[in-house]
Amino acid sequence: MGFVELFAIAVGLSMDAFAVAVCKGLCTKRASLKHFLIVGLWFGGFQALMPFIGYWVGSLFSEYIEAFDHWVAFALLSLIGINMLREAFSKDDECSCSREEKNEFAPAKMIVLAIATSIDALAVGIALSFDLAGNEILPAVLLIGVITFALSVVGVKVGNLFGAKYKSKAEIAGGVILIGIGLKILLEGIGVI
Repeated sequence: MGFVELFAIAVGLSMDAFAVAVCKGLCTKRASLKHFLIVGLWFGGFQALMPFIGYWVGSLFSEYIEAFDHWVAFALLSLIGINMLREAFSKDDECSCSREEKNEFAPAKMIVLAIATSIDALAVGIALSFDLAGNEILPAVLLIGVITFALSVVGVKVGNLFGAKYKSKAEIAGGVILIGIGLKILLEGIGVI
């Protein structure tokens, strides 16, 4: 897997975090460096940690499913992408917040959101275990973490300035990217490309 594919996966994975960061920005009267760092570090950190854990778990059983690992990677990435598209088109409340900044950025709230937005990264880590060598996972998860950090910071700023109008667009983009990467892995695995 090349840098372009890893970059696309990182951007796709970070779209959930971006969408939640937009909501955090919406809930903030005036976004400060502290808000940017809190959201970026929580989301970027967990988006880096989860695929690392997934890679480790996937590598434990990758030799047993080597013949059809491309189907597993396709299924995992497609399910994540479809779920992101479903969330983007749902009529649920865009963002919920109390406008009490200190409560919105409390560790108890942030850890729940960081885990929720990075569960899909765990599955992607499993998929990466079929495609990356052991020495390639650290740069890959660092790239995912850094991109998520940056897009989360941007999300807080966008939400603070413009509201939640970009939330669903980000989820749509993330879903399409992950489905596309899954399809590419499948087509390579069956020898079409």
